[in-house]
Amino acid sequence: MIWCGCPHQLKNMSIRGLKKKQPKTFKVRIITVDAEMEFSCEMKWKGKDLFDLVCRALGLRETWFFGLQYTIKGMCTWLKMDKKVLDQEIPKEDPISFHFLAKFYPEKVEEELLQEITQHLFFLQVKKQILDEEIYCSPEATVLLASYAVQAKYGDYDPNFHEPGFLAHDELLPKRVLRQYQLTAEMWEEKITAWYAEHRGIARDEAEMNYLKIAQDLEMYGVNYFPIAQNKNHTDLLLGVDAKGIHIYSINNRFSPNKSFEWSSIRNISCSEKELTIKPLDKKAEVFKFFSSQLKVNKLIFQLCIGNHDLFMRRRKVDSIEIQQMKAQAREEKARKKMENQRLAREKQLREEAERAKEELERRLFQLEDEARQANEALLRSQEAAELLAEKAQIAEEEAKLLAQNAAEAEQERQRLEITALKSKEEKRLMEQKMREAELIAVKLVKESDRRAKEAEHLKQDLHEAREAERKAKQKLLDITRLNYPHMAKYPQYSPGDSRDANFDRGSIKLDLKDIDLKRLSFEIERERLDYLENSRKFEDRLKELKNEIHALKLEEKQAGLYSPWNEVLGSLDRSLGSAPSWMKTLETGEAVDVNLQRPFPAYLLNTASSWPCTNKIQHMVPVEKSSSQANSLAANSVGTGTRKQIIKVQQHDSDVIYI
Repeated sequence: MIWCGCPHQLKNMSIRGLKKKQPKTFKVRIITVDAEMEFSCEMKWKGKDLFDLVCRALGLRETWFFGLQYTIKGMCTWLKMDKKVLDQEIPKEDPISFHFLAKFYPEKVEEELLQEITQHLFFLQVKKQILDEEIYCSPEATVLLASYAVQAKYGDYDPNFHEPGFLAHDELLPKRVLRQYQLTAEMWEEKITAWYAEHRGIARDEAEMNYLKIAQDLEMYGVNYFPIAQNKNHTDLLLGVDAKGIHIYSINNRFSPNKSFEWSSIRNISCSEKELTIKPLDKKAEVFKFFSSQLKVNKLIFQLCIGNHDLFMRRRKVDSIEIQQMKAQAREEKARKKMENQRLAREKQLREEAERAKEELERRLFQLEDEARQANEALLRSQEAAELLAEKAQIAEEEAKLLAQNAAEAEQERQRLEITALKSKEEKRLMEQKMREAELIAVKLVKESDRRAKEAEHLKQDLHEAREAERKAKQKLLDITRLNYPHMAKYPQYSPGDSRDANFDRGSIKLDLKDIDLKRLSFEIERERLDYLENSRKFEDRLKELKNEIHALKLEEKQAGLYSPWNEVLGSLDRSLGSAPSWMKTLETGEAVDVNLQRPFPAYLLNTASSWPCTNKIQHMVPVEKSSSQANSLAANSVGTGTRKQIIKVQQHDSDVIYI
């Protein structure tokens, strides 16, 4: 708040001056668009004195655009410059409030507004008029104007600093626009921020000037509206005064005037009480007359018309020295600011680049620190892994040694198994060969046994025939005995087994050739049977040896864990034995062989010296019946044991005579 007194009060006063009475003052409050000021004014000051004081306080040189406005009885009035302040109809209050506002508007803001303070005051006033809906603006234009207002207030957009919600406390859009579109504050802020981000690099004064350049093209910009009527009783028209002229509007349309009077086409404007007359420059044109509601309104319209017309004429004249100096200073100031802005832009760019480089270096530093930390962690992990690998290597070495040892043992076992397998294969081959030989022998023996059985059948038949011939020979012998020895007829008939047959003369009776052949056959049968028994015993011993060898090989292969093919060999040998005759199985089990052969000749003496075909000495095993005394002793020995067979040896002598 600025306090200012009269200029002469600021000077040093003499002692005599101090004794004089101080002049009476009154307080004034000056309200600008963005500030308030208070001044002490002398009682005799005119409106111009107060206005000049305010302009000096603001540093404003383009004073012709502004004025001091006050409100009395609901009507806005401008302070007159040529009258004393206290003599005018002003509010009776302490302090007296005045609004420092733009009274007249330039036609082209970029050319006429020279000072930055002037631009700023116009910017704030026009912005307030748009937000208060005194100037109509489309929603799209309001968003664009709001983005320039944000650029002027906050500078360049920085997403790191201007976070969502930073415009929450700023009034940027008219309420009419907010009501027209049902959008949230976040949505409006997003739309404004999108335009705001594109204004990067624009300075504050430039942003405000861009705002004003857009606003000056609006239809209601810089127009002061007053209700008028062509008749005294009706107010059905609006009168608009701006920098370009006077415009007549209908009561419901403030955008398109029904009639316009340019300042260049107006010859005279006159005011008499409530009537205003506009005389065009063209004398043939119709004079426009209208009435206002009050005399004060007519006077206000008249003042605005005079001021705007003076400025219109002033723009079209050669600039005064003061204006030229101000324009030169403005150009220099703009050039200086431009250079300053460029320098600031370069410095800002360099600073941003330095910040980006710093951020990049910091990021790189953090990355390197992170990499170093990760490298240290990796080094620790690698050390731990190396220790673990060393332990694993030691364990692996021990396992390798153990595996090498196991491999050597396995190799030895493999070689042993290969040797065993080779031996087993060789033994198997030998066993198979022996088995085949044994099978051949068994088959041969079976065939031989079949042949022997057939021969035995033939021999049985021959034996039966021989016995029948013997019986006939005995009968014939008896008949001959009865004829030649009648004295023996009284004796009982002998039996073949009686011992009395030994008393006969050995050379008295001779058997015929058929009896001798029967004896010979009996001896041959007995001899072949003995040979067969001997061969069977040898074959049995051979088979037992083969079985023992195969069992031994099976045990070895079971211990070695190998498959044994000897079960098939043993099975084949058992099958070979199973196909042998029952008397061969009896020989295998070791039981006694019972051959029921009848006596081939009688117990009495037979002389066969002339007909015995055998000349070799052969031992024969034949069963014979004992004598009565021997039979009795045998019967005593055989009680409880069953029938026993007596085996006797028959020796064939060189004389081919057999003695029993």
